[in-house]
Amino acid sequence: MKGSSKIDFALLNVGKAHHYADWNYENVSSPFTRIYLVTEGEAGIFFPEGFFELTPNHLYIIPAFTPHTYKCTGLFKLNYIHVYETPETNITEQYTFPFEVDASELDYLLVEKLLELNPRRELKHYDPEFYDNSATLLKNIAANTHQSTYVALRTKGILFCLFSKFLEKAKPKFDVKDHRIAKSLLYIRRNIHLPLSIDELSKMSFLSSDHYIRLFKKEMNCTPIQYINQKKIEHAQLLLSLKSESIKEVAYSLSFENISYFNRLFKKITGKTPKQYCNEINIHSR
Repeated sequence: MKGSSKIDFALLNVGKAHHYADWNYENVSSPFTRIYLVTEGEAGIFFPEGFFELTPNHLYIIPAFTPHTYKCTGLFKLNYIHVYETPETNITEQYTFPFEVDASELDYLLVEKLLELNPRRELKHYDPEFYDNSATLLKNIAANTHQSTYVALRTKGILFCLFSKFLEKAKPKFDVKDHRIAKSLLYIRRNIHLPLSIDELSKMSFLSSDHYIRLFKKEMNCTPIQYINQKKIEHAQLLLSLKSESIKEVAYSLSFENISYFNRLFKKITGKTPKQYCNEINIHSR
């Protein structure tokens, strides 16, 4: 896959979990990616597209902002890894990953080494409401800045190895054939904080506005404005989770001048108002 040199990960959590019919959490959606290595027992996850079982000797991945619900009725043991990736280089935004891949002996060794390199990074509580909040996320991201160079490099190396298991069989979310639209998508992701306009994007692509919109919709199955709004609101969710800025400040930082419009758009895309979203992620960090 092209552009791997631009990929960057930050470890948030790593640990072992033993459950017995207590891994049952609904409507989970977080600004980070989860990787699970299941070692014993069975459980399941409900996604919008259906129900999937988790079984031993397999690795599983749940990309950031993927809504899901856990279901566990008996014994279930797993290793969990939570990973944060910057929006500008987000490969989970660019590719559709297989949910499940076989776990090799090397994968077990890599996860054990990751645990050894990063002690005290386990979850204190397994309920997502306790760790999907601003204070916890900021603390975990900051922990990476205090690592020695040796630990940081080995940690990232292991994360790259584990992600590569899924990348091997990943497929581009959008089979963008036109290089002008591909360039436009990259520009949008890297400049999501700017007041992006159709005129600006079409001129960059050396197309008329109407031609640009038609071509974009053909490649992406949505209009440029719909795509930009989706990316802006996803970034707003991330900012609200990671920073202590107010809703108004986050809206302004993403070039929304009309706060009422930002609130309406946020609710349309996430199903919650920004205030409701903030209350949920911060309820256990106060």
